Amino acid sequence: MVKGILGKKIGMTQVFDDQGRVIPVTVVQAGPCVVVQRKTTDTDGYEAAQIGLVEGKPPRKATKPITGHFAKAGIPPTRFLAEVPVEPGDETAPGDAVLVEMFEPNETVHVSGTSKGRGFQGVIKRHNFGGGRATHGSMFHRAPGSIGAAAYPSRVFPGAGMPGQMGNKKVTVKNVQVVKVDPERNLLFLKGGVPGARNSYLRIVKVS
Repeated sequence: MVKGILGKKIGMTQVFDDQGRVIPVTVVQAGPCVVVQRKTTDTDGYEAAQIGLVEGKPPRKATKPITGHFAKAGIPPTRFLAEVPVEPGDETAPGDAVLVEMFEPNETVHVSGTSKGRGFQGVIKRHNFGGGRATHGSMFHRAPGSIGAAAYPSRVFPGAGMPGQMGNKKVTVKNVQVVKVDPERNLLFLKGGVPGARNSYLRIVKVS
C-alpha cells in the first residue's frame, strides 16, 4: 500500500468536534493521484512509488524526457510529481490510483511543502533578534550588533544570524492530526496550519 498522497492547499477554516470545541483546520485537495513509477530494491536500491497529482491540466513544460517518462507508464503528464514510501511487499504498479480514502480521522501524518517567500528580511524578523533600546538617541534599534571580535577569533563563525532571504524553502511539519476525510470531494482536513500559500502543492505521508 502506498503510504502518501499529493495535494493542493485550499485554505484554512474551522470545524467543531463532538464536544462542541472549535478546531482550526487546513483544507487540502488531496488527490486523486496516479502511480507513475514503482521503484524497487532490485532496480533502484530502495522501495518507493512515484506518484503524480491529477489536476486536469498538463504541466507548463512537458519536455520530451518528461513526456517519455509518463508515456512509459501510459499516463498523461502531470504538473506535480513526487515520491512517497510504500509498505514492505507492496505490489503497486504504474497506473494505479491513489485516493484520499487511505486516510482516517485521528490519524497522524507528516506534511511537506514550500513555505511562503518573505523576501530579503533583517535579523529581527528573520531570526527573532531582540534589537536595541527604543529610547531617544539610542542609534541602535534593528541592527544585528557585533558579529565577531577583532583580535580573536578574527572571523565570523559560520551560521551566524544575518539578514537575507527568508522563506521559500522546503518545510516539513511532523505529526499533524487528520481531523476529517471527505472522499467524495477528495478533501483532507488537517489540524492547524501547514507550510505554503493557498494553491501550493503538499506532500502528505502517513507516520509509520
